[in-house]
Amino acid sequence: MKLLDTDVCIEILRGNAQVLQRRRSTLDRVATTWITACELACGAANSRAPEPNQTLVTEFLSTLPILDFTLPAALLFGQHKARLRAAGTTVADADLMIAAIALAHGATLVTGNTRHYERFEALRLEDWIIRTP
Repeated sequence: MKLLDTDVCIEILRGNAQVLQRRRSTLDRVATTWITACELACGAANSRAPEPNQTLVTEFLSTLPILDFTLPAALLFGQHKARLRAAGTTVADADLMIAAIALAHGATLVTGNTRHYERFEALRLEDWIIRTP
């Protein structure tokens, strides 16, 4: 399964041809998390055109399974937060929750922010957003 992070969803909503092509060509099941759904809804509500953007987000999210924060994900969250804290590393709880959901489902996290997630052992990452200098 491929789990789409917020930045990848935003690129899909913006019509990024490269990301759309990757989305269409993947043979894996594609999903996202309720955290990403919340972040997209907030972004749409805070945009210059809230109503059409909320509609766009709603239509997009209706095409994807939205994974919940389950007990296995909560336990992984706790383990990784404790390990990172002991190492003196801080990670935003939203990113930690997304990583825990991906790990709990054995999913590959698709993100343009691979650096945010490299600290999570066993988390498979893919970057669908190629940035040009």
